[in-house]
Amino acid sequence: MAEATSIVTHAPDRPGITLGVETRSIDWVPDAERHGKVWHQGPLWFLGNLQYFTIALGFVGPSLGLPLGQTVLAGVLGIAVGTLFMAFHASQGPVLGLPQMIQSRAQFGYRGVVLVLIGTLFTYLGFNVADQVLLSQGLSGVFGWSPGWVAGGTAVLAILLAVYGHDWVHRAFRWLLYLSLPLMLLVTAGVLSGHAGGHPPSQHLAFTWTAFFAQFSAAAAYNITYAPYVSDYSRYLPRTTSARSLIASVFFGASGSAVWLIALGAWLAIRLGASDGLVGLRDAGDHFIPGLGAAAAVLSALSLIATMGMNAYGGMLTVLTGIDSFRSVKPTRAARIVTILGLAGLWFTIASLISANAVSTVFTALTLMLYLLVPWTATNLVDFFWVRRGHYAIADLFTPAGVYGAWSRRGLSAYVIGFAAEIPFMVLPDLGGWTYTGPGAQQLGGTDIAWVVGLVVAALAYLVASRTLDRSAESRAMTLSEQQLGAGQTRSRRAR
Repeated sequence: MAEATSIVTHAPDRPGITLGVETRSIDWVPDAERHGKVWHQGPLWFLGNLQYFTIALGFVGPSLGLPLGQTVLAGVLGIAVGTLFMAFHASQGPVLGLPQMIQSRAQFGYRGVVLVLIGTLFTYLGFNVADQVLLSQGLSGVFGWSPGWVAGGTAVLAILLAVYGHDWVHRAFRWLLYLSLPLMLLVTAGVLSGHAGGHPPSQHLAFTWTAFFAQFSAAAAYNITYAPYVSDYSRYLPRTTSARSLIASVFFGASGSAVWLIALGAWLAIRLGASDGLVGLRDAGDHFIPGLGAAAAVLSALSLIATMGMNAYGGMLTVLTGIDSFRSVKPTRAARIVTILGLAGLWFTIASLISANAVSTVFTALTLMLYLLVPWTATNLVDFFWVRRGHYAIADLFTPAGVYGAWSRRGLSAYVIGFAAEIPFMVLPDLGGWTYTGPGAQQLGGTDIAWVVGLVVAALAYLVASRTLDRSAESRAMTLSEQQLGAGQTRSRRAR
């Protein structure tokens, strides 16, 4: 267990988080370094969705001919479902003090977790690719700025925020919320009072289950895709944090702004005929109060850049976890910076090659993310809340020789079975001219229920597979782990 001890008891040169660069990454956060308040989670995730990407999400239903009221209803239902999964994942952070993907080694094994890391990394990159496309097209449409310069500038700002880490992400989100919330409230007041422009729909709109479920799935995917890293931002909270309070704070924070801006985006698409959310926001705001729309557009863009920084931070944790699964990684500042720069170069290059419109890019990215993440979220939550009930041998998560092993057939088989069950029901959007509609989806008239099927099947498969767990061996490992963690915290205090 020497490898585990060296990682989980690592004492940084300056403990925890300072005004500079965060010192920890994929290692365990000792009790002495826990800080923060539950209420901070609400503003963090409220601002995380109070930005341009969410507005564009409200364009999905109208682009398929869905009327305004039914688009809003599908968005509300989808956000409620997706945020529920996200909020329950958040409660794992204070209990374990670990990044989400390190904790997932308990279900998939020390090395087996690489399977889900691939899907998770795709999510981080997919979001930042879509964000860069949105910002380049949106700011070019609003201010006439060069898309290339916009892409480069946003990447630099996102990199800086990710490098400085956890506390700076929280700070940036809170300040952006204070600045942007009044502007978005004013724009919405203009819409509700009829002073933001608008006209009757110029296109024929009619309810179809295909369009309704597409909007529902896109909204659900939006917050489900936060699941792999929501606990990364709650892992510094004290171990005594109330799970109910934390779940409520995350749920209402993340869902409130998402429902609001999906509804606003649907109105901009249908009543203003906007094809770009940022341009529509500018037009609606400026029609109400001159200059309001432009200011709201800038703040919405800055909020999206901050979210890109959050994605880059989570992507860094994912990459380091993957490398550490095969070769021990010391979680240094240099390692985090190099990894973030590499990820930035990758998402910048991919986004620069995309010529599709922003709404199409958003919908495609969300669909693929949902397919990949649903079997993982089902397996992880079932394990945490029903199988192991939040009790883990943390030290064993840092070694392939621990009680969780290098490869866990239970989690891996549940993920594969869940993903395979999705395939007949998938409805893949356009991918470079190629599309796919599974036979099950064809029988449902093109309605995509793949992620629902994958969720249920993966959860049941893992429950069945977990009936053979050796609870006594895990109990002994947890006792030894607590002893190691306690000794490590003592050494860390002495080192300081």
